[in-house]
Amino acid sequence: MVVGAGIGGLTAAVALRRRGWRVTVCERAPEPPATGAGIGLAPNALRALAAVGIDVARTAGGRVPVTMGVRRSDGRWLTRAGTADMAARYGTAPIAVPRPALAAALAAALPPDALRHGTAVTAVDDAADRPTVRTAAGPDLPADLVVAADGIHSPLRRAYFPDHPGLHYIGETAWRAVVDAPDLRIPAMSETWGRGERFGVTPLSDGRFYLYATTTAPAGTRSADPRAELRRRFGSWHDPIPALLDRVGRLEPADVLQNDLYDLAAPLPRLHHGRIAWLGDAAHAMAPNLGQGGCQAIEDAVILAHLLPAGDSGEGRDGVPAVLAGYTAARRDRTDAVRVRARRAGRLGALRNPLAVAARDLVLRATPARLALRGMDDLFNGFRLPGQRPPTAA
Repeated sequence: MVVGAGIGGLTAAVALRRRGWRVTVCERAPEPPATGAGIGLAPNALRALAAVGIDVARTAGGRVPVTMGVRRSDGRWLTRAGTADMAARYGTAPIAVPRPALAAALAAALPPDALRHGTAVTAVDDAADRPTVRTAAGPDLPADLVVAADGIHSPLRRAYFPDHPGLHYIGETAWRAVVDAPDLRIPAMSETWGRGERFGVTPLSDGRFYLYATTTAPAGTRSADPRAELRRRFGSWHDPIPALLDRVGRLEPADVLQNDLYDLAAPLPRLHHGRIAWLGDAAHAMAPNLGQGGCQAIEDAVILAHLLPAGDSGEGRDGVPAVLAGYTAARRDRTDAVRVRARRAGRLGALRNPLAVAARDLVLRATPARLALRGMDDLFNGFRLPGQRPPTAA
């Protein structure tokens, strides 16, 4: 049983199915999302998806930006790398896809009856030898394994780790939107840093653009019209940001998403309990500053399925508790290191003091592009199946 049909939960379902397990995914939302933001897939996530037979470029489009980097609000590049260089170093370049398209591609790899929308899980009873998943509408569902992919506010995490401090507000709120702008011909994936504010432009694989913006603000800060708020904050920044904000102005207000940013205040003591395994935001919610939240959820799912015995081998039920201890050993340290690194990266982007901002920008500009790229090796080359030799960067 998989609780939650986000990217991590669906990847787990696909990976487990391909290991011979019978899988049911319970999702409280009444239907798949028709709209939503984009998701960046770094080489580590693309490699993990390929390991379970998912070719993202084939299913969701394969458009790749020419360059990636960080800019100042006046447009000057602070650091930049060509995606061709990244592909040469890591075997593939990062891409970004519409989140609903990726979810649809993963769901299409499952039998139609495996995915149950409108099925809210209220609790998981793991006291007996075989867990029972309790749903709001019934019936109770027995399982040999429960994958808790129930998101950043995971009720199952709170239920099984009641002494954990929970979520930590990182001090920023974020807006996200997807726009059509084929006439702008933007070749770069960029993030622009100002004083306590950032604006990201990401070409999606289908030709649209995923935009995001952040500012430091108390939790719960909201404006009457998010489109006007974005124009007020970022309308004077470098091209093509003003033109993209014109496209945002044509959206309905509800199409501009706003969320306060949280990560997990501390690592969980383990990523399993009995026959329950946590993955993705439920296990290690992290700030989006490295674009690794979804990537780490995909890694979790693929490694969990790989560690489990084949579902049709006759060993599945008895071997689950020991395997889940191995899953914690395989994933906890890596995901927590990424969580901490993402928080630190966010602090750099959120600097407001003019002297601190100037020093930050100077250091970024002075760092050679090849050295900056090498600093991503542990992230982009960090995925490997247990027993597999790590990839070697070029």
